[in-house]
Amino acid sequence: MNEQENNSISRRAFLKKIAATILLAGSGLFLWKKRENHQTVWQIDPNKCQNCGDCAVNCVMTPSVTKCFHLYATCGYCDFCSGYYQNNYIARNNAAENLRCPTNAIQRQFIDDPYFEYKIDQKLCIGCGRCSEACQAFGNGSLILQINQELCKQCNICNIATKCKYDSIKRIDASSPYLLPEKYL
Repeated sequence: MNEQENNSISRRAFLKKIAATILLAGSGLFLWKKRENHQTVWQIDPNKCQNCGDCAVNCVMTPSVTKCFHLYATCGYCDFCSGYYQNNYIARNNAAENLRCPTNAIQRQFIDDPYFEYKIDQKLCIGCGRCSEACQAFGNGSLILQINQELCKQCNICNIATKCKYDSIKRIDASSPYLLPEKYL
């Protein structure tokens, strides 16, 4: 064989290898995307959560990706919300000494006498669990802690999960990333 034929074969083999690599990479990307649709995410099981506040300090993100979520469909829209006000409030206003939330993340809005709507400012919420603990104990349980999937980095080993005393952090299917209390299912 002459040198030109050797180069032709090399080029041909090289082009075949490139085509095979592209095909393999494309099928790998397809399989990765397919798997991505069935991945799992970290979430708090509200049936096990004791609102201890450890999520606020054990998350690797600052502030914690654990946030209070409000289940509006189950809320009583009460004038006195146990998740909003301290038990020993001085007056029913939004002065700091009357409010349960240390960061003022719960916003109260008048709807119609005697109803109020409570919204959670996710940027201010630190996931301490004070509001959800009081709502579970004295209210209807419409305030719950959850891991905000838009903020969570989905660490391979969740620091919150490894330190949770109540085993309430677990991986669940990403197609329904938020768990609800059993009493509302």
